[in-house]
Amino acid sequence: MLDRFCHRDRAKASTRFLDGSDPTHDDPAEGGVAAAGKVLRPIGRFHLDDRAARRNWRALAPLTVGWRHRELILAVLRRELADRFSGSALGWIWAVIGPLITLAIYTMTFTKAMQLPLASAHGRTSSYALSIFVGLIVFSLFAELCCRAPLLMHEHAWFLKTSIFPSETLAWTAVLRALSYAGISLVVLLVFEFVLDGLPPLSILLLPFIVVPLVLFLLGMVWFLAAIGAFTRDISYLMITFVPLAMFATPVFYRVTDLPGALRVLAYANPLGTAIEVVRAAVLDGVLPPPLAYFGFLVMSLAVCRGGYAVFERYKGILVDVI
Repeated sequence: MLDRFCHRDRAKASTRFLDGSDPTHDDPAEGGVAAAGKVLRPIGRFHLDDRAARRNWRALAPLTVGWRHRELILAVLRRELADRFSGSALGWIWAVIGPLITLAIYTMTFTKAMQLPLASAHGRTSSYALSIFVGLIVFSLFAELCCRAPLLMHEHAWFLKTSIFPSETLAWTAVLRALSYAGISLVVLLVFEFVLDGLPPLSILLLPFIVVPLVLFLLGMVWFLAAIGAFTRDISYLMITFVPLAMFATPVFYRVTDLPGALRVLAYANPLGTAIEVVRAAVLDGVLPPPLAYFGFLVMSLAVCRGGYAVFERYKGILVDVI
């Protein structure tokens, strides 16, 4: 009897396809192959479909890694938020005072001392202050991550070397931490806008659709800088020089409409500048963001996110050894 069972199993195995499916098996849940009229896939097509599925999975890898390790990311995030202002007398109040002091200094400088073009502010100092505040919120988010990302692996070297830790989640933690402070600044902005101009426009409901591509862009940037910065600390010194220059090349203290026509294209080619402009349109102006600028920003963000993650994954195996 044992020989008969073995012979039957060998006969069934010879009829199986490469994906392990058994054409002779009738699945009760499906009513059987014959009953359901199921068409078996050819082997060649199976390989093509499998490769396509793997490509789609790799394209979503930057997002799936965040979802898969979400509990770990949130745990590390809570610890970093608790440690940010530990030991200070004012604590989280600094997250409100800091942006306000910066806003006051820049507003006084560029409206009283330097007299930059205020066409976009409609000639009002308060409107210009709000416009600057939007630019500072987005740019500060970018600047913090630019300066921190090259040293991110070195910052967490002690537990990367002593435990099995998914290092790719550090970018998610860094971006979410920076977003937390940016969110506090956004609340302060909305309070000032309410006091000065009344209720914010309904277009503010579009803000999540702007934040998502911005987060993707920042994630890709952090993964790339973290991977390169693990090999050399020179990247961190380069960022110290690059960030102040990038502030004046980005429409933080002015709007794209203040620029000549030839420079507007360059301003929109800057993903950070596009992000600032679309946030201003939604939060301050009450209009839809320019569709072409938004979709260009979305495509650029997806490319940066996927490219930065690919660089990090390529060198992930040796990063722990070089930090």
